[in-house]
Amino acid sequence: MSKGFYQVPQAINEPVKSYAPGTKERELTLNSFKEQYAQQVDIPLYIGGEEVRTGDTKDLFPPFDHKHKLGVYHQADKALIEKAVSTALEAKTKWAAMPWEHRASIFLKAADLLAGPFRAKINAATMIAQAKTLHQAEIDAACEFIDFLRYNAKFMAQIYAEQPASSEGMWNRLEHRPLEGFVYAITPFNFTAIAGNLPTSVAMMGNVVVWKPSATQIYSARVIVEVLKLAGLPDGVINVVYGNSGMITDTLLASPDFAGIHFTGSTGVFNSMWNKIGQNINNYKTYPRIVGETGGKDFVIAHPSACPKEVAVALTRGAFEYQGQKCSAASRAYIPASLWEQVKQYMGEDLASIKMGSPEDPTNYVSSVISESSFDKLAKAIDQANADQDAEVIFGGKYDKSVGYFIEPTVIVTSNPHYTTMETELFGPVLTIYVYQDAEWSETLKLVDQTSIYALTGAILARCRYAIVEATEALQNAAGNFYINDKPTGAVVGQQPFGGARASGTNDKAGSILNLLRWVSPRTIKETFVPATDYKYPFLQK
Repeated sequence: MSKGFYQVPQAINEPVKSYAPGTKERELTLNSFKEQYAQQVDIPLYIGGEEVRTGDTKDLFPPFDHKHKLGVYHQADKALIEKAVSTALEAKTKWAAMPWEHRASIFLKAADLLAGPFRAKINAATMIAQAKTLHQAEIDAACEFIDFLRYNAKFMAQIYAEQPASSEGMWNRLEHRPLEGFVYAITPFNFTAIAGNLPTSVAMMGNVVVWKPSATQIYSARVIVEVLKLAGLPDGVINVVYGNSGMITDTLLASPDFAGIHFTGSTGVFNSMWNKIGQNINNYKTYPRIVGETGGKDFVIAHPSACPKEVAVALTRGAFEYQGQKCSAASRAYIPASLWEQVKQYMGEDLASIKMGSPEDPTNYVSSVISESSFDKLAKAIDQANADQDAEVIFGGKYDKSVGYFIEPTVIVTSNPHYTTMETELFGPVLTIYVYQDAEWSETLKLVDQTSIYALTGAILARCRYAIVEATEALQNAAGNFYINDKPTGAVVGQQPFGGARASGTNDKAGSILNLLRWVSPRTIKETFVPATDYKYPFLQK
């Protein structure tokens, strides 16, 4: 029981280290990379306090060198998934009853461990598993994950502190209970921070979790587990499972104790799970919370008043950092004819200077895509663009998977604003540009809004304020995160809460108080100090 009205330490965004030559952080991270790369791991399932090794294993390989074996991870069968549920539910009573400040302390300690002794390890593991460069690993695995943990503790305290008014003779109180049951967290490969945030944000509010990381992120997920254990997270609060995705999902969604899903991944997978939840709705003890961030076909539109160099940099960074494997990455752009030649020249100069290769070399701007299936999908799209009459590959376009799954940063120009790569999510380093006539600015805004089923991120570049106002209004439903004179990536926890609508998800805004509110069930308590002793109201008197 709490014995004070506690204030959590002030949440401040973790500073991004430079990793410039000669810096200590560069040396530590590259040394950790070499050390981890030379070892082979044997990653178990984590169910309660038990490390479960089933013997049913799959190999792990870095995507930039798919012949180098990193080790194995063990897969669960249905019985182990059911055990993960029962273990979580057993842990729930004590965890939900733990005073909130002690839950906060666990995750704040985890943040400090990541900021200090585990920074190099989790960054290096993310570089190895997900082919992130030094800088991309730093802003993700270290800084953003730390920010989630610290800001979520702050948001939790704000939720508990907000209380209703009380009239004379009574005291009204509002408490926020954990959900009744367990929450299923499904996390993607592309952000270690998301992989850490989805289960921990749920657990911070007193819930228990069954967490399934992406198979291509399990290697760095093991470091998250290590940090949480060291921070003092009790056994059974977050249980980690891997294996057949369909079997795991079917088993968990069939449980009467299923209370919610926290998801980041593809729109198709999310839709299928929503459908299964609907089919099982009569089995559940409570209506589940369904929270998901899904696909994107994110846009950049430049106004004729924009600076061509600024447009080019926004496109190069927005489309090709981390090989375009961000749900927020710029993948379609609309450039006015009057600026196109200059933008094209600047982009060409930038792309000609970009190096591609292993993330161990800090001078590489991009590395490989995550898997062979991703590589094949992207290569097919590039080949199709080379063959089609209404598209032209003007930069990049080469690919090679002999060593790793490498796709050059590729720019396609199309004369058809509904060309397939203007509408289809590719999730890779492919940007498609449509050049519009300057006089068709307003019509092009409508085109941007109506082209995609997604509505995650988008950006406008312009010097004219009237154009900015018009675009902000016209595109209000086209992006949950809208950027003015910037690239459409790089949302910061506590500053730009992240999420989109339409086919991009439920827009519950990770990195804000809005997301944490989804993981509690409010209860109002009214206490009357002097109860009535006569049923008659004054109006009943003669």
